[in-house]
Amino acid sequence: MRFACLGSGSRGNGLVVEVANTRLLLDCGFTLKETVIRLMRLGLEPGMIDGIVVTHEHDDHVSGVARFARKFGTPVWLTHGTLRSTRKAFALLPRVNIIEDYQRFSIGDIEIEPYPVPHDAQEPAQFVFGDGALRLGVLTDTGCSTPHIEAILRHCHALVLECNHDAQMLANGNYPQSLKRRVGGRLGHLENAASANLLASLDCSRLQHVIAAHLSQKNNTPLLAQTMLSGALNCELDWIGVADQSDGFSWRQLF
Repeated sequence: MRFACLGSGSRGNGLVVEVANTRLLLDCGFTLKETVIRLMRLGLEPGMIDGIVVTHEHDDHVSGVARFARKFGTPVWLTHGTLRSTRKAFALLPRVNIIEDYQRFSIGDIEIEPYPVPHDAQEPAQFVFGDGALRLGVLTDTGCSTPHIEAILRHCHALVLECNHDAQMLANGNYPQSLKRRVGGRLGHLENAASANLLASLDCSRLQHVIAAHLSQKNNTPLLAQTMLSGALNCELDWIGVADQSDGFSWRQLF
């Protein structure tokens, strides 16, 4: 099992998960041309993607999904609420699958466990991907943690964890107050200290990779995110990976 990132941040998101002969794309917030280029950097062609799993309807996660799916005949999985919010864009797609009540499902060799998160979207979901033995937990676009989130992520072997902003940088920055309240609110985005507290609450004995993701380019820095997460794990700073907006991150293997 391995995973890699096309890019992560407010200008587009996409994560690839591979188990045996199955490859899934989690979200696609890039243009069709850019998505193909970013897949090629990982040694992948568009036809090698077996499905797209969507977290929610915000443009930085979904804007490229319909074009990619239509061009390459790729099936899409999403919740009822996300489909309602994107129905016009997805109306002509022949292979749309509904995630029912956050129930587990499988696509090829990959087991998928959806779970709900507090975010300002219609029916947002985040996911744990597995192969029956190894588990990759993904958590972005949530304003806060919950006991359910902690239970879902408790025994993962890798985590892609939102570190959207530093609370002080957000408070002192030039965003309008309404945007500051949205980003920093319960339905907004997870800040560094909250991400570190979540990480510290988990059983981290199995962790092989931790990646800080969805960093704000105006209200955070990779060093701040790495410092908070490494402090929670009592590990070296550079053991914490960072998902970059431009380059994502290259393949990470799980054993």
